[in-house]
Amino acid sequence: MRAIFFGSGAFAVPVLEALAAAPEVMLVAVVTAPPRPVGRAGVVGQTPVGERARLLGLPVLTPERLRDPAVVADVAALHPVVGVLADYGKLLPQTILDLPPYGILNLHPSLLPQHRGATPIPAAIFEGDAETGVSLFRMDAGMDTGPIVATKAVSLSGDEDAPRLEARLAALAADLLRRSLGPWLRGELPPVAQSRERVSITRPFRREDGRLDPARPAAGLERQVRAYRPWPGTFLQAPGGRIAILRAGIAATQPGDVPGRLVADDGSGLALATADGRLRLLEVQPAGGRNMDAAALLRGRPGLIRARVG
Repeated sequence: MRAIFFGSGAFAVPVLEALAAAPEVMLVAVVTAPPRPVGRAGVVGQTPVGERARLLGLPVLTPERLRDPAVVADVAALHPVVGVLADYGKLLPQTILDLPPYGILNLHPSLLPQHRGATPIPAAIFEGDAETGVSLFRMDAGMDTGPIVATKAVSLSGDEDAPRLEARLAALAADLLRRSLGPWLRGELPPVAQSRERVSITRPFRREDGRLDPARPAAGLERQVRAYRPWPGTFLQAPGGRIAILRAGIAATQPGDVPGRLVADDGSGLALATADGRLRLLEVQPAGGRNMDAAALLRGRPGLIRARVG
C-alpha cells in the first residue's frame, strides 16, 4: 500500500525509518517543513526528517502551506492509501486528511488526552507525571483529538530531562508503529474515541517561560530546569545580568532563608531560597560566559550571596 509521511523534528526520525522499512507499505513521499536559517550564523538547514529522508533516497516535499490547492493536488497525485505523521509542527487541513482511505495516523508523545498540543514531553516532566508514553491515533480536524488506535506507556524515574525523554519516546513510537501498522491496515485495530476526562493542552514556549519563580517550591523549579532543556532553557535575573540554570538539585530550607534570595550552600556553593526548599544551582552559565559550576560563579561574583533575583 502506498504511504506518505509527514514529519520535521528529531522525534520523527526513528518513526520515518520504521515506516520506510515496513513490509506492508511503499513509502512514496516525505513531507517536511521547508529549509530554515539555523543558529546564530543563520545557515539554511534541512529539518532532521528532511536530512534523513534524502539519505534514504526518498522523495521529499517541503511546502510552505498545506492548504495551498496546488500542494493538495501534488499530494493527491501520489495516491496515498495511508499516511503517518510525527512531530510535523502543523495541523493538516481536512483536504489532506481526507485523501488516504486508511487515514493519517499520528504518533503523539503522551498518553492522550493528556498533554495534547505542542510541548507534551516537557509537560510530563514539569508536572511530575509518574508515567507517560506514546499514542497512535487517527487524525481528525482537531488538535490531537482523534480516536486512539494503540498506546504504549512507560514509567518515569523523576530524573529525566526533555532531550533524553524525547529520544526514549521516539524509539517507543517507532516500535509502536511497527507493531500496529499491519493490524491497522488489516482492520484488526478498531479506533476508540478519546476519554473526555483528564484532558490537558500544551502550547509552544516563549523565552520568558524559562524564568524561575522563587514563589514556587524548589521541587517544581528543579523539574522546570529538566523539562525546559534545551528550549526555552531556565534562568534567573540577578544583579549583573541573567544567569542560565543548566542543572539543579533540591535541598531543605535553612533558618534565615528568604524566598527569592541567593544563599550560600554547602552542597553546591550557591542556591536559590524558594517558597519551599532550596534550589541548588549545580551548573550555570552567566550571560556572555561559559558553563561552570555555581562555586566557580560565586568565586567571581561573591556579591551574589543574599542578592535578590527574579
